[in-house]
Amino acid sequence: MVDLVRPAELLSWFAQEGDARPLVLDVREPWECALASVSAQGFELLAIPMGSLPARLAELDRDRPIACLCHHGVRSMHVAAWLAQQGWDCVANVEGGIDAWAREHDPQVPRY
Repeated sequence: MVDLVRPAELLSWFAQEGDARPLVLDVREPWECALASVSAQGFELLAIPMGSLPARLAELDRDRPIACLCHHGVRSMHVAAWLAQQGWDCVANVEGGIDAWAREHDPQVPRY
């Protein structure tokens, strides 16, 4: 099952999911990450574009809570659902993506 988490609720969601170091998986393209990115505070940030994820799946630890992030939350929802199908138990989608992050959580993050 994939949880939906608003940006302001992310750290609380991670806290509920145990002691493993949390991960925000940014599935946007490199050019998007160059335009805008979140600050990794209280979690690790890893950028793997959606299309590259199957080949790089071994980089993800099944024991860590993972919150997937994209521009508006559509690609990240697909990735989160796919990870859940692959056996990941603790997966969330950052609802509204980095755009919501900028609007609701950190106005220093540029919008595009």
